[in-house]
Amino acid sequence: MKLIVGLGNPENEENFANTRHNMGFNVINLLAKKYDIEISRTKFNSLYGSGIIENEKVILLKPQTYMNLSGEAVIEFMNFYKLSEEDLIVVYDDIDIEPGKIRIKRNGSASTHNGMKSIVHYLNTQNFERVRVGIGKPEFNGDLISYVIGDIPTEEKELLSEGVSKAEEAIETILKDGIETAMNLYN
Repeated sequence: MKLIVGLGNPENEENFANTRHNMGFNVINLLAKKYDIEISRTKFNSLYGSGIIENEKVILLKPQTYMNLSGEAVIEFMNFYKLSEEDLIVVYDDIDIEPGKIRIKRNGSASTHNGMKSIVHYLNTQNFERVRVGIGKPEFNGDLISYVIGDIPTEEKELLSEGVSKAEEAIETILKDGIETAMNLYN
């Protein structure tokens, strides 16, 4: 079984629903729609659903803890289902990647992403797969928080949507053919 975690902020709060910081949730929503997985159950301060993708049993998870506490929900699910870090894929936004592009990694640091910092802290490891969806950096080195949770200009939405679609396809490839194949195709 794979636990596929999308990082974001609660979507029922209009302030956060359509922001750059919710790319992880957008990927989970796309997977759920494509594979008819209803994400309506709640447990451990998360929304989740389970199903089959590419012949692999999966749990699609959207922590509702706000970004910087994402690790709390992830560790609870991993402990409850007795999963190891090899069973985890985390998908999230990344300012160091251009909009429309993605990067897949087997492991590595959390960099500046608070949701990833929380997961690394709670799991006490950096050894898990991740799919990073590019959101780019603000044009001027202004307030990064306003950039990631602010409104997305119309002209940028299509590029971000391309990144979300690529991330969804990359996760399918990871499940079907492994992370090496996915990295070769998408990085």
